[in-house]
Amino acid sequence: QVQLVESGGGLVQAGGSLRLSCAASGRAFSMFPMGWFRQAPGKEREFVAAVSRSGDNTGYTDSVKGRFTISREKAKNTVYLQMNSLKPEDTAVYYCAARTRYYSGDYYSKGVEYDYWGQGTQVTVSS
Repeated sequence: QVQLVESGGGLVQAGGSLRLSCAASGRAFSMFPMGWFRQAPGKEREFVAAVSRSGDNTGYTDSVKGRFTISREKAKNTVYLQMNSLKPEDTAVYYCAARTRYYSGDYYSKGVEYDYWGQGTQVTVSS
């Protein structure tokens, strides 16, 4: 079993920054590729960013490239999403996810590729 707990969400003005954290417990966190997804009201869940098990490979959806950075700190069993230059369209519930089945050294960008999910944290960006 893997438990994921997100934190760091909140209300911020456009142009501001937030750092989301996802703390993992249970099985060996350092072995798992991790990802961040988001879901806005009335919309489907979408991929935001992902990191490989080593942390060397990362991927982002086009709308956040250059503004968001995903990273992992294995000593703390935590993955982060640094979000800068936030826009109202970034408003959503943000979820972290872990892939525990077979994995390569790459990252994964589809929700179905992940096995465990956190409960989500709300990010609201006001204009």
